[in-house]
Amino acid sequence: MTEVKQMIARLARSQAPIYISGESGTGKELVARLIHAQGARADKPFIPVNCGAIPHDLMESEFFGYTKGSFTGASTDRAGLFSAADGGTLFLDEVAELSAHFQVKLLRAIQESAVRPIGASQEQTVDVRILCATHKDLASLVQAGEFRQDLYYRINVIELNIPPLRQRTEDIPALVRHFLTRPSASTVQIHPDALASLAAYAFPGNIRELENILQRAATLCDGNMIHVHDLKLSPADSQNDIQNDTLPPAAAPDRKQTPAATVQLDTYLVDVERNLIMQALERHKWNKTATAKSLGITLRALRYRLEKLGLD
Repeated sequence: MTEVKQMIARLARSQAPIYISGESGTGKELVARLIHAQGARADKPFIPVNCGAIPHDLMESEFFGYTKGSFTGASTDRAGLFSAADGGTLFLDEVAELSAHFQVKLLRAIQESAVRPIGASQEQTVDVRILCATHKDLASLVQAGEFRQDLYYRINVIELNIPPLRQRTEDIPALVRHFLTRPSASTVQIHPDALASLAAYAFPGNIRELENILQRAATLCDGNMIHVHDLKLSPADSQNDIQNDTLPPAAAPDRKQTPAATVQLDTYLVDVERNLIMQALERHKWNKTATAKSLGITLRALRYRLEKLGLD
């Protein structure tokens, strides 16, 4: 974390576009907010937008705005996200989700520092710093022809990679202290054995998953001490299993089923489903349509699961 903070301080002095890469849950938006807050634009707007949550046919109107009467339903002029961020920072989260058609228009807006609202006859000058992020490999998407190469080089002047939590386990104690000093868990402590279990866990959901685990454990633990069993970690996601996941099936250890494992399976699966849905909802800013699409289920199925899990 110290290295990342030092890099943030250096990047904040610049006005160059920054591409923040890393897996979901590593804190890319937090990094973008810190770059903005420590820079010369700190007193201007910081506008975050999840590109995956905007329908492709609405991208132009959302980003550039529109004028009254430019299409059916346009009863007033509306400023777009670029205009809202004028003088400040526009953070494009999940930038890999932009449609190929809109990538061309975004490239021009960035190059010319100007946008043309739908229905307008003239462009409007905007002064916006662009920060982008995605959990996907943009370079691979460029090679596959799924992301424009010229736009890639325009937004990727400087890349800041945020490593997954399993590659920086030395940060876990500090993160645990941070989450357990929040008002909702300020009287709760963690047992050294539980902290060791967290250090050995692979965290497929990264820091977001650590926060959820601690929030659940702090709520359900007996007394004010979190023990190993309160964490409800999955043995399948230990660091050792991540390192050995390329072994052939015959080399895998023989795990015999125990009665306790059978009893806890349903509870564990419910927790996994709840965490996945919560992460998807947060990633898409609580847009249920976009969340359902990212999970590969229908909107009706998502609503059923939300009601079943008590999240509706």
